[in-house]
Amino acid sequence: MIGRPTAIRKGGRAAGRALFLGVCAIGIATMARGAWIPVKARVAQVLLAQAFAASLAEHRPVKPWPWADTAPAARVSVARLGVSDVVLSGGSGQAMAFGPTELRGNDRVTILAAHRDTHFEFVQDLRLGDEVTVERIDGTRQRYRVTGFQTVRWDRFAVPGDPARPLLALATCWPFGATERGPWRRVAWAELL
Repeated sequence: MIGRPTAIRKGGRAAGRALFLGVCAIGIATMARGAWIPVKARVAQVLLAQAFAASLAEHRPVKPWPWADTAPAARVSVARLGVSDVVLSGGSGQAMAFGPTELRGNDRVTILAAHRDTHFEFVQDLRLGDEVTVERIDGTRQRYRVTGFQTVRWDRFAVPGDPARPLLALATCWPFGATERGPWRRVAWAELL
């Protein structure tokens, strides 16, 4: 009888340790899942930078990895904020997981979109007058100056038909810091210099 309580205590400690380790494993898995998208987006930028350099040298899109369904179209940068990201063609949600994408605008309006918690997090720090540079894979560079901001529902966003000067729209979800999807988009408008 004396040995029995000791065995029960040892069994209880082992069960407690197993429960503790299980809770730790779930916590680590949850943190890893939450960090996956930002980590994937940043690591992909290394491969995308290499593909952009190759695309620029060859003046044609070069895929960043063999199974990619997108390729670099341009690079967008804001010197004041130290931002420089490769822009992908196609505008699909899959492509947006890796970087900003170019959406269909018109001949005088270029629309770039990206996630608010990765590549376009900087949009919240843009100011009137900031210069945004878009370098295309054909070697051309376009410089834009930020002229205004708009917060609009995704289904109410309209591309100006014939603006006086060519425009660039940097669009992302809004509000910044939110963790759930919503209908609002923040758009930074810039005019070609």
